[in-house]
Amino acid sequence: MITEIKGIRVGHWSDHEAATGCSVILFPEDTVASGEIRGGAPATRDFSLLNPSRLVQHVNAVVLSGGSAFGLSACEGVMEYLELEGIGFKTGSGRVPIVVGLSLFDLNVGDANVRPGPSQGKEAANNASSKSELGQLGAGTGATVSKWRGANFAQPGGLGGGILRDGELIVACLIAVNASGDIDDGTTSELIEEGSFVFPEILPFENTTIGVVATNAKMSKDACHLASQSAHDGYARALFPSHTSGDGDAVVFAATGEIEADLGTVRALTTLAVESAIKSVAN
Repeated sequence: MITEIKGIRVGHWSDHEAATGCSVILFPEDTVASGEIRGGAPATRDFSLLNPSRLVQHVNAVVLSGGSAFGLSACEGVMEYLELEGIGFKTGSGRVPIVVGLSLFDLNVGDANVRPGPSQGKEAANNASSKSELGQLGAGTGATVSKWRGANFAQPGGLGGGILRDGELIVACLIAVNASGDIDDGTTSELIEEGSFVFPEILPFENTTIGVVATNAKMSKDACHLASQSAHDGYARALFPSHTSGDGDAVVFAATGEIEADLGTVRALTTLAVESAIKSVAN
């Protein structure tokens, strides 16, 4: 669904036998982006450049990958792809592609020795198109949820998508849901009996929900940062528990700059689109 925003393309590489993969989101030129991390165990690459105080304003691609921190190497293949296309931040020695990477932990699902790498990232970039696929593919291939009460409670996760419109304004997202928590249908609170509930220790690095939210609105980097915070509100509405010490929950928010829009409206749509995307994985 995120590909309904003009100029955005998405490609995937999946290994269903090893239960891992990666997804590449390619943006049109001059896409402004920022982001925020709220989980306690993130695996990211160049996420710090999304801080509004940093020099670079535009992002060329985001890579969502399995393989934990190993999977961040898929970004190298995407950089190679973009360099060949002449895309990147202008420097005195040529263009440097701006690629942000986010990874989730799926090593204990399939074959821990198989992870997305440079060739897989490049393949996903080459596969990128305006078509949109969701489910257990790409970064969501080995994703699982509902692990906070023990591995025997685990359920399949995957890639979820959501889109909302207000006139010409579009807010859409692609979320790889690999949370320690449950996708909350409103009944999770019934599991907690007052006075008897003890929150278990969440194993670090074995979870994480990561994603990209995009809009066709014109937004500054500061505004994108505020919108990324609203994306995390969508996490909290859809997952319980969310943002634990064992989740590396992170979101990139990107604006392609086609139309004027009210920031408050963008933020509200962002929260609801992300909530919808995460809950779609359970359907």
